[in-house]
Amino acid sequence: MRNSYPLYLMTAIVTPWLAACQGDLSPLTSSIRLDGLQSGIISPVTNAGSQSPPPPPPVAPTAVASVAPASQCAPDVVQKLLTPASTDSSAVKLNCSVQLSANAAVTRQVVFEGSTASGAILDCAGGTLGGRGEKGDRESLIVKSNRTGDSWGRPVGVTIKNCRITGGIRVYGLGRNGEAGPVKQSSMNADHTKFAQLAAPSKVAFDRVHIVGSGGVPFYISPGVTNVTLSNSTIEGTSTSAAIYLDAESAGAKIVDNVFNIKTEGRELIAVDGSAYNEISGNKFGNVRNGGIFAYRNCGEGGTIRHQTPQFNRIQGNTFTFSGRANAPAVWLNSRNGNRSYCFSDPGHPFGSSLSPMDFAQNNVVEGNVATSAGSEAFRNSDPTNRISGNSE
Repeated sequence: MRNSYPLYLMTAIVTPWLAACQGDLSPLTSSIRLDGLQSGIISPVTNAGSQSPPPPPPVAPTAVASVAPASQCAPDVVQKLLTPASTDSSAVKLNCSVQLSANAAVTRQVVFEGSTASGAILDCAGGTLGGRGEKGDRESLIVKSNRTGDSWGRPVGVTIKNCRITGGIRVYGLGRNGEAGPVKQSSMNADHTKFAQLAAPSKVAFDRVHIVGSGGVPFYISPGVTNVTLSNSTIEGTSTSAAIYLDAESAGAKIVDNVFNIKTEGRELIAVDGSAYNEISGNKFGNVRNGGIFAYRNCGEGGTIRHQTPQFNRIQGNTFTFSGRANAPAVWLNSRNGNRSYCFSDPGHPFGSSLSPMDFAQNNVVEGNVATSAGSEAFRNSDPTNRISGNSE
């Protein structure tokens, strides 16, 4: 059990607005556990901590061994996959490999869940996925870990290719987003990033997929997910948020050689929220209205402490063609820096965004990008450790 922290008496009157918890984490390769909680006092902050020394740089995600392709799906599994949602609206869980025909239309949600789905391959051969979950997970395609008691099993090496996907994709481990209960609980511990990454899917590849957004974020990489690839693909349609969201404690994503032609409402196209060691290169961003790629760290939204900082990301060789707002940058490092009402400081948990709400987007590389009609300062940076070079606007 870790040391507990005493309650602190504040010298100024504050309003405790969120109870926080501290627990034990015992991350193991095959069994990952969450245990007990202790309380602390939390106080809202704004830019407190702006003079704090930078936190230790994030550690690169642990290498994950390749897995063998899963065996071919049995005929009854393929039939279930192709059964229309009007007949059976439940999700289809795949832990095997299948190639569909070009005219196949899957109208049920497809889910890859837990370690038994490792190595599974879905090749749509040009066919479509358009199912929806009945509750909770609403996206057309889900790749997620599962929990048995206090242990987590995660899928590794799942591949989805040559699919036209209407709706959205989400890959997640401890929770769908940074405010999920297990994510928040884990965040009260100093080794949260490592734990979240060990519990989340890894090495999931999406190649030559065509994603049509219809509301929420069409491609969501949730806390702790590592080494996801989106390549040679297209994202279009609409989103009420970003087109791609790389959430807290995620790392190692490769977003390469894709075409973006999606309308986002008030948000940038790619949010790098406390995500590290990602490569975003060779992409074509069309009709950019609200900004291209923003790197920041949420500072306590939903009561969750964000640990990892958006560092060691490489944003290279992308093109941004703007329309509409000319003052939105193509790339913006440190786009928030504590400028949110939900930032908080908890003296019982002196780490991550609880210690300082600042973004600490450092040691990133932004080079060889082209921004057309972006207005002034298309590439914004406020930290000298970032390398910004060879970009044109």
